[in-house]
Amino acid sequence: MITTSGTNLEHARAHNRRVVIEAIRLNGELTRAEIARLTSLTPQTVSNIATELEQAGILSSHLPRRAGGRGQPATPLTLNPDSAYSIGIHLDHQSLLIVLVDLTGSVRFRHQIHIQKPQPEPTLALIDQILQEMRQQVKIDWRKMLGVGVVMPGPFGVEGISSQGPTTLHGWDNVDIEARLNASTGWPVTLENDATVAAIGERFHGIAKQLSSFVYLYIGTGLGAGIFTDGRIYTGHAHNAGEVGHIVVQPGGRECYCGNKGCLERYVSLQAAYEACGLDPMSAMPEDLLNVDEALFDKWLDTAVEPALQAINIMECVFDAQSVIIGGTMPKPLVEKLIRRLTPLYSSVRSRYAQSARIRIGMSGSDTPALGAAALPIFDEFNPQYEVLLK
Repeated sequence: MITTSGTNLEHARAHNRRVVIEAIRLNGELTRAEIARLTSLTPQTVSNIATELEQAGILSSHLPRRAGGRGQPATPLTLNPDSAYSIGIHLDHQSLLIVLVDLTGSVRFRHQIHIQKPQPEPTLALIDQILQEMRQQVKIDWRKMLGVGVVMPGPFGVEGISSQGPTTLHGWDNVDIEARLNASTGWPVTLENDATVAAIGERFHGIAKQLSSFVYLYIGTGLGAGIFTDGRIYTGHAHNAGEVGHIVVQPGGRECYCGNKGCLERYVSLQAAYEACGLDPMSAMPEDLLNVDEALFDKWLDTAVEPALQAINIMECVFDAQSVIIGGTMPKPLVEKLIRRLTPLYSSVRSRYAQSARIRIGMSGSDTPALGAAALPIFDEFNPQYEVLLK
């Protein structure tokens, strides 16, 4: 079973509620005794919190009782999917995708529109229209909506890089999308870059459930990294942490729109793969790569492997993460093909671990960013926040 730790300090009750929810989320179902053992909370504390969360409708105890041991059979607790909902919005230079998920991550609504070079005003109006249609079509208790997560390509607010080149959104520099959507919906809105939300989505719904520290290397139109350390996402001062696509790996190499030469994403990204395969980076979609001549894709791999190995080496040496997870919007068979070529990995502080543990394949495909965005409000509401213990 996967463990998480709590504290019995009275002033940390809110933290302990999150710890109990997180333990159940990670393990699917747990009895009160199992929660106490996994979280280091006292049985009485767990019992009080479980009763409170059941009364709030967040936990459910409708599973069959487990036999065994002395006394009454134990009743497992599980999350109630209908106790909370969230919305994820993914906007890039080619498409708009909106999803509605419940507390367990099940998708209740999905709407995707292909849109070329979206401009702020018509796009915000379109988002409002889709959200109104969603509220009419989906029969849920809308009072339980936690909020909206929005994912857009970064970096944000960096002169000379933001809104420049084919991997970013032009014309959105001075648009406060959080304030605009909050005003139109009345729900809390959180904006993050695509790699960060993909990492959160992986933490909630993918293989990173079992990891407390990992780096998610996100292959999109550009390249970014989402960073988890000790169960918490690291976003940096201006939410630009993980912009690894602009690490220079080939001095004097290919020109990048940021002004440097030899940036990592000029070799490892959908844009780089499109160019190598003879596709137009401004109109091609990730699935188009499945239909190109295999020899062309392999030619791109030949140029991508070395920079990718450098990126993994940098991530391992800087963060000492349990794993580097590779995913994003590139089709999964092609990500798998890339990973098979990344052998052997460079030596690093993780060298004593098996290659299969050092590098893993994460969620991939067009829905990955939107599902990660939808996890943002849930993460904010329920993930344990250890910093409260320092107050």
